[in-house]
Amino acid sequence: MPDASDTPVMDTLALMIAASLENSDLPPREFMIARIAALAAVDAPAASYALNVGAAADSGITLDDVEDILTAVAPIVGAPRVVAAAAGIAQGLGLVIALAEAELEAELAEAEAESAEDGEETTTMP
Repeated sequence: MPDASDTPVMDTLALMIAASLENSDLPPREFMIARIAALAAVDAPAASYALNVGAAADSGITLDDVEDILTAVAPIVGAPRVVAAAAGIAQGLGLVIALAEAELEAELAEAEAESAEDGEETTTMP
């Protein structure tokens, strides 16, 4: 049995996205444009946008591109979905930023703890 992950849902979603990308002939940038448009169309929650931030950025998608995508789908999905998508994207980016800050703070705390332990070791030596 494989080792249990701390993030099984995220890991599964990442595998699904990777499989979808591998089975598509679209270049990564166009693939992410389609995903963002689909997220807007289905009124996806902020977490869904957050899950796609890294891949979108890696493929070269900018915030201006996202604005253009929402403009393109607005006549099809309607104003309420576009407004909800814009809010979801903003909240998703906020989640990503908050998670990155928490990770950096944890790394800093760990480094400080290790530094303090190293300082105690040197002060107790004769």
